[in-house]
Amino acid sequence: MLNRVVLIVIVVPVAIILIALAVANRQMTAFTLDPFNPGNMALTIQLPLFVMLFLALIVGMIIGSLATWMRQGRYRKEARVQRREVHNLLNQQRAAPATEAQRNAAPGTTGVPAPRG
Repeated sequence: MLNRVVLIVIVVPVAIILIALAVANRQMTAFTLDPFNPGNMALTIQLPLFVMLFLALIVGMIIGSLATWMRQGRYRKEARVQRREVHNLLNQQRAAPATEAQRNAAPGTTGVPAPRG
C-alpha cells in the first residue's frame, strides 16, 4: 500500500514535470570542454538542453550516492564486526552443551548415552 502511495504522490508528479521540461527544452545547445576557446569544435558537443539537464541530474545523483556510501563506511565496518561477533557467540553456544555433557559424564565413560532397549 505504501509503495502505491509513494508512486502516486512522488513519482507521477516528478515524471510529469520531467516530461514537460524535456518538451519545453528541445533546442540544441553547445557544451564545450575548452573554457579558453569556446569555438573549438573538437571539444564541443551539440545536444538538446533537456539531455544536458538529465545528464547533470544523473551525475549529481551518482556523486551524492558515492559520497553517502563513503561516509557510511564506518557503520558498515562496525556491522561486519558485530556480525562476526554474533556468529562466534552462536558457535560457542552451540558447542557448549556438548562440552557440558562431556564434563558431567562419569569417569571412565565416553559420554555417549547407552542405547535404549
